[in-house]
Amino acid sequence: MEIISQGAEAVIELIDGKIHKKRISKSYRHPKLDNKIRIFRTKREQKVMKKLSELGVNVPKLFSSEDEYTIVMEYVDGKRLRDELPMQKDKLILVGEWLAKMHDEGIIHGDLTTSNILLDKKDNLFLIDFGLSFFSQKIEDMAVDIHLLKQAFQSTHYKEADELFEQFLKGYSGAKNLDKIMLQLNEVQLRGKNKH
Repeated sequence: MEIISQGAEAVIELIDGKIHKKRISKSYRHPKLDNKIRIFRTKREQKVMKKLSELGVNVPKLFSSEDEYTIVMEYVDGKRLRDELPMQKDKLILVGEWLAKMHDEGIIHGDLTTSNILLDKKDNLFLIDFGLSFFSQKIEDMAVDIHLLKQAFQSTHYKEADELFEQFLKGYSGAKNLDKIMLQLNEVQLRGKNKH
């Protein structure tokens, strides 16, 4: 057993070649409520991953779990796309295509950054970490998803950020509500600038 990471919500361990993501209990919550929240979020994350797999989006394969708080999934041996940019910028077209499919189906990633996209040793992309994902038809939620990715480009590859975003948009251009989402993205960005 090897602890890969530990966040506020979950502990991620590598056990027998599989990833075990276990939602941890929060002592500040009432035990019954805590139990309910952990089960609900675990089920929602699994539901999102199953749906994405059906849509043809590469996500780690799911396995059966020993409890209701744990997701057992395939271990993807790879590097974060963040560390492979701008060299692998063409891969962002596929990321755009995937996000368009997700948004068309009302699936929001919730934490879309280049650290949550893996590139395996065979050059295949995988989308990971659906802990903050949810279902929504709101244009605002879709725009915020894109805004997060754009911010990731700006914070880690500021010199190439515009070029990387353009690559992403080549793939995303097939989204059903593209015009509305891009208009909303402008509003989201303006709100962000006004805060500073």
